[in-house]
Amino acid sequence: MQAVLDAGPGRHNRPMQKKEDHRTRVAAERRERMRRRLFESALQLAAEKGPAATSIDDVIQAAEVSRGTFYKYFDAPDALFDALALEVANEIICMAEPAVLPIADPAQKVATGMRLVIQLAMGRREVAAFLVRLGWPGVRNGQVLLDFVQRDLEQGMKQRRFMPLPVPLALNIVSMTVLGSVHAMLGMRSPRDFAEQAVASALRALGVEAKEALKLATRDLPAPQPVVQGLIESGSAARAVRRAAQPN
Repeated sequence: MQAVLDAGPGRHNRPMQKKEDHRTRVAAERRERMRRRLFESALQLAAEKGPAATSIDDVIQAAEVSRGTFYKYFDAPDALFDALALEVANEIICMAEPAVLPIADPAQKVATGMRLVIQLAMGRREVAAFLVRLGWPGVRNGQVLLDFVQRDLEQGMKQRRFMPLPVPLALNIVSMTVLGSVHAMLGMRSPRDFAEQAVASALRALGVEAKEALKLATRDLPAPQPVVQGLIESGSAARAVRRAAQPN
């Protein structure tokens, strides 16, 4: 009898708990949709005008939201663009890293990762233009890019695949090659193998012999991992990667 009495309130509470869980989930989904809406608008504006020239009024007009709504999520345009840069960088890494991890050779890992990041950024021109204007966030705060590349650079140095270099210098070679390649490919008619040539140059700067560097930079690329409902259109990005992997 006591067990029945103890179980009674729990049974009555379950419908209320389910309703509260549903409300919480719906509210979270609504917040995520609004956050994405602001990101999409900011991405387009930053690619066209640059982050410094984009105001709160520009964002709320493009996103068709109120000023109050904007301030519920971000206290200034700088905060929005910092969050957007991390979102874009993390999404690119989430797509590229699963394809890079199975590779045993650290030099091949670095070469493959650089090419995938370039091609994924170029899969959507707004993303490429945004990264060029704002810069890769790991270059500024030393986190995102370090997590993705540092282990491979350090492993490569230990195995003498790369020459001994200060890690910040090695990271700078990688990050500047990626951003420089994206910038060049956006602004001019670049050769089909521009990314491969740039990556080979970076490998040579890291200490890889020229002939091997070119070989590592021109191997077939693995397919990236799609991010469902991400800011980057995974379909177009994946097509860009496949095109780049095809022989001339």
